[in-house]
Amino acid sequence: MKHTYKITGITCGGCKATVEKSLKTLDEVKNVVIDVEKGEVLVDMNKNVQIETLQKALPSKYFISNKGKNDLPGPIKNDISEIKERKSKLQQLKPLLLIFLYIVVASILLHFRNWSLTGFMLDFMGLFYIVFSFFKMLDLKGFPSSFKMYDPLAKRIPIYGWLYPFIETALGLMFLMRFQINIALIVTLIILGITTVGVIKTLLDKKSIQCACLGTALKLPMTEATFIENSIMIVMATIMLLSIF
Repeated sequence: MKHTYKITGITCGGCKATVEKSLKTLDEVKNVVIDVEKGEVLVDMNKNVQIETLQKALPSKYFISNKGKNDLPGPIKNDISEIKERKSKLQQLKPLLLIFLYIVVASILLHFRNWSLTGFMLDFMGLFYIVFSFFKMLDLKGFPSSFKMYDPLAKRIPIYGWLYPFIETALGLMFLMRFQINIALIVTLIILGITTVGVIKTLLDKKSIQCACLGTALKLPMTEATFIENSIMIVMATIMLLSIF
């Protein structure tokens, strides 16, 4: 027999694998199929399993409920509220904000004595790519599955997700070394433009997924901050191209 349930807490490919493995530990469960986009899990069972049993098999961050029921059980609902109170968006985004601040300060200091707005923007974009690609490199296997959850091109061409960290590294070096800047700017507009479209769609759909901007090493939620950081890079690239042409 097969039953479809609603599930919350899955934000990346690693989460999906964890839920599948946890539910399969139950003797009654034959197979598990998860639809991350819909937030649903199809459980194939030898015999009926109570939803409470399924919930106990899952780590505490995942919550399963009957499909069609909007409200989670009282205790679980209270747990979610407590988690949200303890961990605000600002706290979750603290690593991203600190990294962004360090990049800005470093870019300013590089031109402290002889200020150059163009130089500042080139170094900012270069450091941005190098630092962000570094975190993606920490988990090259896990990054593509998280990235394709919102990037339109990575969804259609899986290999793009594997290549993306290396593309960022190359762009970072091009900006810092002042090599083929025109090409680097155009590529920046293309890849970040595509990603930003996916980010906007995710935010409008109010999906709760993990942002892959810093890879999977740091568990960051997809928020407006992702849109802002991409927009800053796009604006800088546009200004630079307009000044060149």
